[in-house]
Amino acid sequence: MKKNIAIIVVAVISLFCAAGAHAQFRWSATAGPTINSLVFKQNLVSVDKTIGYTAGINGEMMFPGIGFGLDLGLMYNQMGAKVDLGAHKIWASEGYGNEQLYIHNITIPLHLRFKWTRMNGLEDKIAPLIFGGPEFSIQVAHGNCDAIDYSGGDLGITCGGGLELFKKWQVTAQYTWGMTYVLKTKLLDNFSARSRQWTIRAAYFF
Repeated sequence: MKKNIAIIVVAVISLFCAAGAHAQFRWSATAGPTINSLVFKQNLVSVDKTIGYTAGINGEMMFPGIGFGLDLGLMYNQMGAKVDLGAHKIWASEGYGNEQLYIHNITIPLHLRFKWTRMNGLEDKIAPLIFGGPEFSIQVAHGNCDAIDYSGGDLGITCGGGLELFKKWQVTAQYTWGMTYVLKTKLLDNFSARSRQWTIRAAYFF
């Protein structure tokens, strides 16, 4: 999984660089909290949401005059959830209970975005924006729970929106659906989970 994601990321960055000849590029520092959950294939265990955080850098490439652009980032992202393995004898008999399953990712988002830039000068103070697209994640660490196998990486689809303030600050909210599994249990062969995540970010552009 990690190898496949790395190949996709290299191809995406190459396309991003090729498109940059006719666009305006800038970058930002960004950070914010996340609300995380896991959705399993079968409803066998209860899952409680957890709070995490994300931080990193984000580049914005806008094409002049049309309001459309791309953004590409490099983010640290903490996710996971509390999973009550102890509610079932198969895990309780081995000493597992309500386990906190942390996942630490390096995430590369690639989003198509639209920003309202023709508002008779108002866009210099406030400009709405929307965005969406894939996010490629590589797992760099995870919690210590021997009942779980981790995938090594995953693909998510994100949509979101927000506001740009004074052409320097952006405040955004987004939701990400995991498209591939992030973990599975060792004792049940096909019991795997995908991620779900709400994220709120503040970004400052240099």
